[in-house]
Amino acid sequence: MLMHGGKLVAKTLKSAGVECLFTLCGGHVMPIYDGCQDEGIRIIDVRHEQASTHAADAWSRVNPGKIGVAVVTAGPGVTDAVTGVANAWRANSPMLVIGGQGPFGNRGKGSLQEMDHVALMKPITKWADACYETARIPEYIELAIRHAVSGIPGPVFLEIPMDILMNVPDGQIPIPAISTSPPRLSPDRASAKQALEILSTAKKPMMMVGTSVKWSNAQGSLNEFLEKTNLPAYVNGMGRGMIPRDSKHLFNSTRRKAMEECDVLILAGAILDFRLAFGKSVPAHAKIIQLEMDNLLIGQNRAADLALVGNLACSFDLLNQVMQEDSLSLDFTEYADKLRKEEDAKAAKNSAMAKNEQVPIHAGRLCQEITEFVNDDMIVIGDGGDIVAQAAKVLPVPKNGFWMDPGPLGTLGVGMPFALAAQAAHPDKRILIIYGDGSFGLNGFEYDTAIRFGFPIVGVVGNDAAWGQMMRPQAAYFGKENLVATELAYTRYDQVVEAMGGHGEHVTQPDQIRPALERAFESGKAACVNVEIERNYEFKGGIYV
Repeated sequence: MLMHGGKLVAKTLKSAGVECLFTLCGGHVMPIYDGCQDEGIRIIDVRHEQASTHAADAWSRVNPGKIGVAVVTAGPGVTDAVTGVANAWRANSPMLVIGGQGPFGNRGKGSLQEMDHVALMKPITKWADACYETARIPEYIELAIRHAVSGIPGPVFLEIPMDILMNVPDGQIPIPAISTSPPRLSPDRASAKQALEILSTAKKPMMMVGTSVKWSNAQGSLNEFLEKTNLPAYVNGMGRGMIPRDSKHLFNSTRRKAMEECDVLILAGAILDFRLAFGKSVPAHAKIIQLEMDNLLIGQNRAADLALVGNLACSFDLLNQVMQEDSLSLDFTEYADKLRKEEDAKAAKNSAMAKNEQVPIHAGRLCQEITEFVNDDMIVIGDGGDIVAQAAKVLPVPKNGFWMDPGPLGTLGVGMPFALAAQAAHPDKRILIIYGDGSFGLNGFEYDTAIRFGFPIVGVVGNDAAWGQMMRPQAAYFGKENLVATELAYTRYDQVVEAMGGHGEHVTQPDQIRPALERAFESGKAACVNVEIERNYEFKGGIYV
């Protein structure tokens, strides 16, 4: 059997443990499909290349230690993929994107869809290059994956021209063994001891748990440390789900208060970016202990008093070990109990929203209904602005740790692409997408993909017929009569999904929400629950209410 370049790609991906790749068909990359059929690598074809890269990103998120792969054709195939790559770049998601190119033999002559893909991808990837020799394809793929998973993880891009994919190299080409797990590098014991000494001086400490905890597979070691110290902990980014939803150490609604009064702040895979007000809310006298996978993330926007650099599982293991060996006891139960009382009071206020009977439906009522419906076997995806921000305040992350949202780039349209990857990776779990109506419009046609592959994914659209997060400040600053580009229609997204062959539900009354969700999940089809909610113009000082 002739071993053309596409088969070499597939064999190398198989060596890296790749089970599935996402693509939109293109002539430049068809030899790769041929190879994937030989190797048993599943091909999920989407309706837009942006969805392919979002899905590859999500595959890595729901399969720790594995890498997502997208294959896109040349020219507009690559340019369409850029948004998904950029989103993975800001979210530190490791993934491999393979892009097509016109024949290398015609380079610079003006082949169909020819352009400089590598230059386009370099600013938003950890590594971007092109392979111009068929026999070196395995070498380049191994190098690309090593870049993707090492240090701060992120996306990589490899261009392979179509004649390189079609060529048959001479002789036997070795396929390298490829590891997709991050290296387990550990900080030194002296730094861990110093960190614990700083923590021992605290009266009101807190921990922020972020994305690097996930990529380090550090949840077990993290929770052991919290159990030893009773330290109050908060989560953001892909830190959501790293602490079980019923853990007494997990806090949510008191984050601002805890940060403003903290004397020691532990940043565990979280950085002081816009999500933490660039560190401006942290008191000047507070000590900062930062745990990160790479030294380049230390001290962003404010210097850390101490840094533990390495795999965060190793860092927490070392902290736990030092505490045990030195018989060091740290217990912040008293402060945590005080914060818990405030959390409980706010939770009671939120739960009262479940009784709100107004029509159009209040967004808070919808979020409470979703909260009470979600169970620990679901994977939940947030794709929107307003509605996701409100849901995140009350919605507990399932115990399996599977909550996904765009991340710090704030890319809307990730919902169904993320869900496709999640369902392909975990066919035994149910997937729920929380949509804004604006977000639905970006990649909503991927419902077609879900229906073709028999994925019973359910999306709930909070439909206020507006780009709410933009409409409210626009109305506040310039007047309701001057709204521009922020109003939508109460479109029947449920009917759009029904027309594709899915299940649709249209909800206008609060008491219809739960039954509609139940019918959607029982339908066995990809489904859309379109909930008409109140269009709210009220805006207060940067807070959307």
